[in-house]
Amino acid sequence: MEPSRAVGDNSYSEKSVSRTTLPTPVVGSYDLTTPCIASAFLLSACSCSDAAYAPQYGRYRSYPLSGEFAALARLASGLGPLAPPEVGIGDDAAVVAAPPGGFLVLAADAVVAGVHADLNLSGLDDLGWKAVAVNVSDIAAMGGCPGHLLVTVCGPPDTDLDLLYRGIAEAAEAWECPVVGGDLANAAVVVVSVAITGSLTGPPILRSGARAGDGIWVTGPLGLAAAGLRVLKELGKGATGRAADAHRRPRPSVPDGLAARAAGATAMIDISDGLAADLGHLADASGVGLEVDVVPIGPGATEGEALTGGEDYVLAFTAADDDMVLAAFSGLTPPIRIGTCLPDPRVRRVLGRPFPNVGGWEHRWA
Repeated sequence: MEPSRAVGDNSYSEKSVSRTTLPTPVVGSYDLTTPCIASAFLLSACSCSDAAYAPQYGRYRSYPLSGEFAALARLASGLGPLAPPEVGIGDDAAVVAAPPGGFLVLAADAVVAGVHADLNLSGLDDLGWKAVAVNVSDIAAMGGCPGHLLVTVCGPPDTDLDLLYRGIAEAAEAWECPVVGGDLANAAVVVVSVAITGSLTGPPILRSGARAGDGIWVTGPLGLAAAGLRVLKELGKGATGRAADAHRRPRPSVPDGLAARAAGATAMIDISDGLAADLGHLADASGVGLEVDVVPIGPGATEGEALTGGEDYVLAFTAADDDMVLAAFSGLTPPIRIGTCLPDPRVRRVLGRPFPNVGGWEHRWA
């Protein structure tokens, strides 16, 4: 879409103008890493006495920040700076240290109000938390560690950005992956899109490495998030308990992914779309069949929610040596062996029945 047709007539870009002169506003979007943040910092930090450079509000601006600019400055100050020589919010791009050896892992995901979360049942802070958590889960599923986040938020002008970013900041702190930049723009609904970096000390664990005879494991009970959604719909936003918490604030486990790597995992995936759907993705990529004879159902969940509910963000992995798996998870909650990979990729059974061909989340496109 052309910038002149973008939603949000009060959003401006300065990217094409000099940084030492006042820009002519251009309709479009404005990102967290461009000069408006630097000028916001200068509002409180500039000591320059030259009126030509700092008449009242900092070197780059002769009027107080308002609207988007003020929001960006406020959010940036709440997220905090990086330790030098890394550079976070305030420049045209973030600069972070590359992982020593190994591999850089990249992932991105978005959460949309009304699609991934009902804001009548959970808060904007929960939406922000979930946007980070789903990305951390993708890094964990590769056997990696999260590094840094780029967060883009779109929403109506009256969106409570402080509440939304509270959840983002809490999740970033929980998984030690700071926000280093992003974007902010107006839209009809709230959308939080996150790009994440991660690091690997060895080759990634892909979906495509499972072999016939490998055990199939999951790192926790299933169906809690779906059960939580059901409870919230029944009891309302004030519902509490493990299931409601699992839906509002999923907690993927990076240590579980690292332990699976240490156990010699041959393939791995996070359970975001439901056990049946995600094990199906793994089997498709690996060319194996599946025999699932145990389904660990979370407290208060149903078998159907465990198989097709999704958003549990536990890990499913395959491995050849059961003893190595249990040893690698020493000190962590032990994973649960739920089945075995079969040589015939046409065979997919769960509890003696064919895998369900419905369930699991899938966005619809023409």
